[in-house]
Amino acid sequence: MSKPDFTTLTPDNIVAFLEDIFERRGGEEYLGEPVTMAEHMLQGATIAEQNGQSDIIIVSALLHDVGHFTSEFGMFSMDDTEDRYHEEAGAEVLEQFFPTVVTDCVRYHVAAKRYLCATKPEYFERLSEASIHSLNLQGGPMNAEEVAEMEKNPNLKEIIQVRYLDEAGKRDDMDTPPFGYFAERVQRVVDAHCAQ
Repeated sequence: MSKPDFTTLTPDNIVAFLEDIFERRGGEEYLGEPVTMAEHMLQGATIAEQNGQSDIIIVSALLHDVGHFTSEFGMFSMDDTEDRYHEEAGAEVLEQFFPTVVTDCVRYHVAAKRYLCATKPEYFERLSEASIHSLNLQGGPMNAEEVAEMEKNPNLKEIIQVRYLDEAGKRDDMDTPPFGYFAERVQRVVDAHCAQ
């Protein structure tokens, strides 16, 4: 699969681009989970909103796995024997339009799983079978050096919040609004960042 061309994206069309991806690709299976890719991300954003989280956390939860759609390496599957680095692919698309805290939540949500498995062993019990499989491909729980490096990130608190929303957004019985419901909020975050 060749890398998609993102050179035509601007602050005025990035939200429409993201909504189009959700509509076209969102129905794809989510890594062996009981939800689709779109349902997973929409659930995370909806739970964040229901819990009174900030726009930054809601938008980060909504977009954290967008790299599954934009990666040149394609979708993850339970048959994979190597990581596909969807977190980097997603951050790369978003970084010119969103503040660092959002792109860090996207870029490091995989690292956050590894971090939590190392620092809070009970977190491992939250992981689904698919999440454990991907954890093993992604390097397993962090070692002490990796933990220390992760703790230097000024956005660690937000990254961890999005990681918990990632695990929560895998329910087969939850109704959510469509991407369009969040589009104005996403645009506000883009506009505020690009106005700086």
